[in-house]
Amino acid sequence: MSDFPEQMPTPAVAPLRGGPVLRWGVLAPGDIANDFVRAIHTHTDQRVVAVAGRSPERAQAFADRFGIARVHPDHAALVADPAVDIVYVASPHSEHKRMALLAIAAGKHVLVEKPIAVTAAEAREIRDAARNARVFAMEGMWSRYLPQTDAMLKLRDDGVLGDLRLVTADFGTRGNPDPTGRIYNSELAGGALLDLGIYPVWFAHLWLGKPDQITTLGTLTSTGVDEQAAIVLQYNSGAQALLSTTLMAFTPARASVSGTKARIEVNPWMAVPAGFELVKPGKGDVRLQFRNDTPLQFRDGLAWEAAAVARHVADGLLDSPLHPLQFAIGVLETMDEIRRQIGTFRASSS
Repeated sequence: MSDFPEQMPTPAVAPLRGGPVLRWGVLAPGDIANDFVRAIHTHTDQRVVAVAGRSPERAQAFADRFGIARVHPDHAALVADPAVDIVYVASPHSEHKRMALLAIAAGKHVLVEKPIAVTAAEAREIRDAARNARVFAMEGMWSRYLPQTDAMLKLRDDGVLGDLRLVTADFGTRGNPDPTGRIYNSELAGGALLDLGIYPVWFAHLWLGKPDQITTLGTLTSTGVDEQAAIVLQYNSGAQALLSTTLMAFTPARASVSGTKARIEVNPWMAVPAGFELVKPGKGDVRLQFRNDTPLQFRDGLAWEAAAVARHVADGLLDSPLHPLQFAIGVLETMDEIRRQIGTFRASSS
């Protein structure tokens, strides 16, 4: 099909209920872990059975909040728990590799919050360890599992957009300026790029693949993390991606994909289940809307990712067919170069 459609394609997503169920263990009960557990306990059959953190008191409070039976005294005890099938790593970025390798060494499947690691080299270590241990491992790029993402890609595959020429995406918020906090702390791999900018870079890779040329302009905070960045990805095909991220302002957080026949305009925020419009340019643009008509809002969308991971594991997969580890590594290779140009890249010390 190449003509402008009369209706949106039906997205294929993992059913939230009635499928295989995993017993989850959570490492690092912070903000994103709160949202993850709330989403899966509310919208899926998945259940968290254990938690561990640096502070036993904080882990106990987390367990009390969500009805989690086991509170382990440390990370090693959680990954050794035979009642845990899969470990969800929700720590600051700087701890992703260590915690992922700890879980993998214990024979556990692992879902690591995005970015899966601070550098592509670290991500390769996680990939290789998971392959050797024969366990499932995935980066928690939950936006890939949203219904809107599947619908958009079906439009691409059906030829509705034509040849892709330009991708745009931005993601920026005003971060907590506390210099000791996670976002502004270079020792915790803080900064706009790894926390927010990974979404626009992932989005560009999703549509155009790895770039042939990368150009970045950016600024740093007084603590040495990236504060703001404008990025141009150039492809030998002539296609481009224009991306930006910042800790200094609340941006529209929009994204678009422009082809020779039509374009997609993703509603803000571009990484959450907010829907999109398909636009056929011309005198009086023709617009077709894809709405998120589910009860799931904002980070509730993490539920689709968790349900899909349970299905992947039940199917005996060791890698995600939608967001493979090699794809996550490719995104981090681009991120490495962006950070080199800004001056925040540090090679892994493995």
